[in-house]
Amino acid sequence: MSNLHATELELALNALPRLYPGPGGVAGVVSDGKVVATRAWGYADRARRRPMEAATRLPICSISKQFTCGVLISLFAQFDRLDSGLVRLLPRFGEGRPSVPELCNNQSGLRDYWALSVLLGASAGQTFNRGDAIRMFANVQSGHFEPGTRYSYSNGNYRLLAELIEAETGRALEWHYRDLIWGPAGMDTALATPDTRFPVDDVTGYEGNAACGFFPAANGIYWVGDAGISASLNDMLAYECWVDKHRDDADALYARLARPVTFRDGTPAAYGFGLAHGKLGDFDTTGHGGALRGFRAHRLHVASERLSIFVAFNHEADAHHAATHLGRSALGLPKPRAIAADQSWRGQWICSETGLICRIDTGETGASLSFASEPEQLMPASYGSLRGPSTVVTQDGAALTMSRRKENLVSRLIPLEHIVTADAAEIAGRYACDELDAAMTIDAVDGGVYARFEGFLGVGPMELVCPAGSDTWTVATRRTLDAPAPGEWTLSVRRGKNGAVAGCVLGCWLARGIRYRKIS
Repeated sequence: MSNLHATELELALNALPRLYPGPGGVAGVVSDGKVVATRAWGYADRARRRPMEAATRLPICSISKQFTCGVLISLFAQFDRLDSGLVRLLPRFGEGRPSVPELCNNQSGLRDYWALSVLLGASAGQTFNRGDAIRMFANVQSGHFEPGTRYSYSNGNYRLLAELIEAETGRALEWHYRDLIWGPAGMDTALATPDTRFPVDDVTGYEGNAACGFFPAANGIYWVGDAGISASLNDMLAYECWVDKHRDDADALYARLARPVTFRDGTPAAYGFGLAHGKLGDFDTTGHGGALRGFRAHRLHVASERLSIFVAFNHEADAHHAATHLGRSALGLPKPRAIAADQSWRGQWICSETGLICRIDTGETGASLSFASEPEQLMPASYGSLRGPSTVVTQDGAALTMSRRKENLVSRLIPLEHIVTADAAEIAGRYACDELDAAMTIDAVDGGVYARFEGFLGVGPMELVCPAGSDTWTVATRRTLDAPAPGEWTLSVRRGKNGAVAGCVLGCWLARGIRYRKIS
C-alpha cells in the first residue's frame, strides 16, 4: 500500500508488549505482498526460559476454519456429494437438516458442541477424545433456528466438515492442507496438532493476567476442522503473501473463500467459508480470530490496501483488538471517539427471539451490551439509538428493539425487573434433558444456589446460580473445554397448569432453547 503509515505502525508494534502484557507474543505485517515488519517477544515457556521467536509454532485455533473450507471448495465442485455423510453424522436430526454451505457459513442452527459439553458434564482440562464429538453429533435432534435463516457461531459445523472430507476422500485432512494450501503458500513448518495435550515447540499457554500472575493452562481436547493447526509467524506471513500474490485472480482460493454470501432470504451475510467480513474505518476487511485456553490469535486482511496483519499470544490478551490497533495505525485511521451514554439505557431485558437475558450498562465510553459470548461496545447515535459495528438498539416505549445485522436477527427486548434475592426452594431438584440424554441438579441450601450438569462426559463442578428476574435465573460457566467459555446461561422456569415448576429452558448465545423437565 503506497500510503502505509510506517512511523505510526512502528510505534504500535513496539507498544504491543506493554499494551498486552503477558508471557509472550508475535506480530507481523504484510504490505503490497511483502513482509514489512515482524515482532517476537517474551517467552514460549517461562519455566524453561525458552524465548518466543518468529519460527515458534503456536495454535492458530479457529483461524483453521478458512483452511478447512479452502480444502472443501478445492476438492468438491458439488457439495451434494457429501449429503449422505451428513445424514450419517446427524442420524436423529430429521427434517430440516442443514446443508454443507450452511455449515461453512455458520448458518446451520446447530448448537455449539463445546458449549453443549458443559451440559454433558465436562470439566475444564479433561480429555475429550475424537469419538466424543461423533457421539455428541449422533444425539442431535434439532437446532436453535431454521438453517439458513440466521447466523450463530458453531465450532461443530467445521468439525462435521472435517469428518465429511476425510470420509469421502479416505485421506487425513492434514494432507489436503499440505497439498492445497500450505505447500503452495510456502507455509513450510505448519502442521496439524489436533490433540491439544501435546503442543509443539515446547510452547506453554498461560491463564491469568498481570494483576494475579500467569499460570500454565491445561488443555485436553481433540479438535480437527474447527481448529487443530499450529503455525509460526513466518508461516502465517507466507500465507498472507500468497493471498496477495493472487489478488487479481477471481478464481484464486482466497478470492473464492471471500466471496459474499447471503441468508436464504437474500439478506447479505457477514460470515462465510471460515471468514468474518467486517470494517476497519471505511475499509472492508476479512479475517478471523482463534482461542484456546492460554492462547489467542487473530489475522486481519484489508484487500483494497493490500494489507495483512497477524497477531498471536501464548496468554489470553485481546488479539483481535491488537490486530485492529495495528491496522488502524498502518492505515493512519484516527482512534474511535468515545461518547458517554445516558443512564436511561441501563437495565436488563429478555430477548423475545432467543429467550436470553440482554443487559446494557453505560458509562463515559458508551454502552456495553451483554448478550453474546463477549460484551459489545455501542455508542449513542441519532434518533434515540445505540449503535455498534453490527448491532443497533432503539427505544420502543418500555421495550427496546435490537437489530443484529450479522445474525439476521431483529428482536424486541422485553423489560426484566432485576431482583437480587429469590426463594430457590421451588427450582431445587433434579431435571432431565431428553435430547442431550443429560441431567441437571439444582441445590439450594441456606441461601446458596448451585447447579451441577451430568452426561456421558462426566459430572461437572457445582456452578453458581443467581436470580435475575421473575422465574429467571442465570448459571455461570466461566471455564469449559474450549475457550472462551460460553459464559452466562439464562435459565427460564416453566410452570405447569397448577403453577408448580415443571421444568426449565436453558440457553446461552452459542446454544439456545434447551428444554429440561423436572423429575424430582
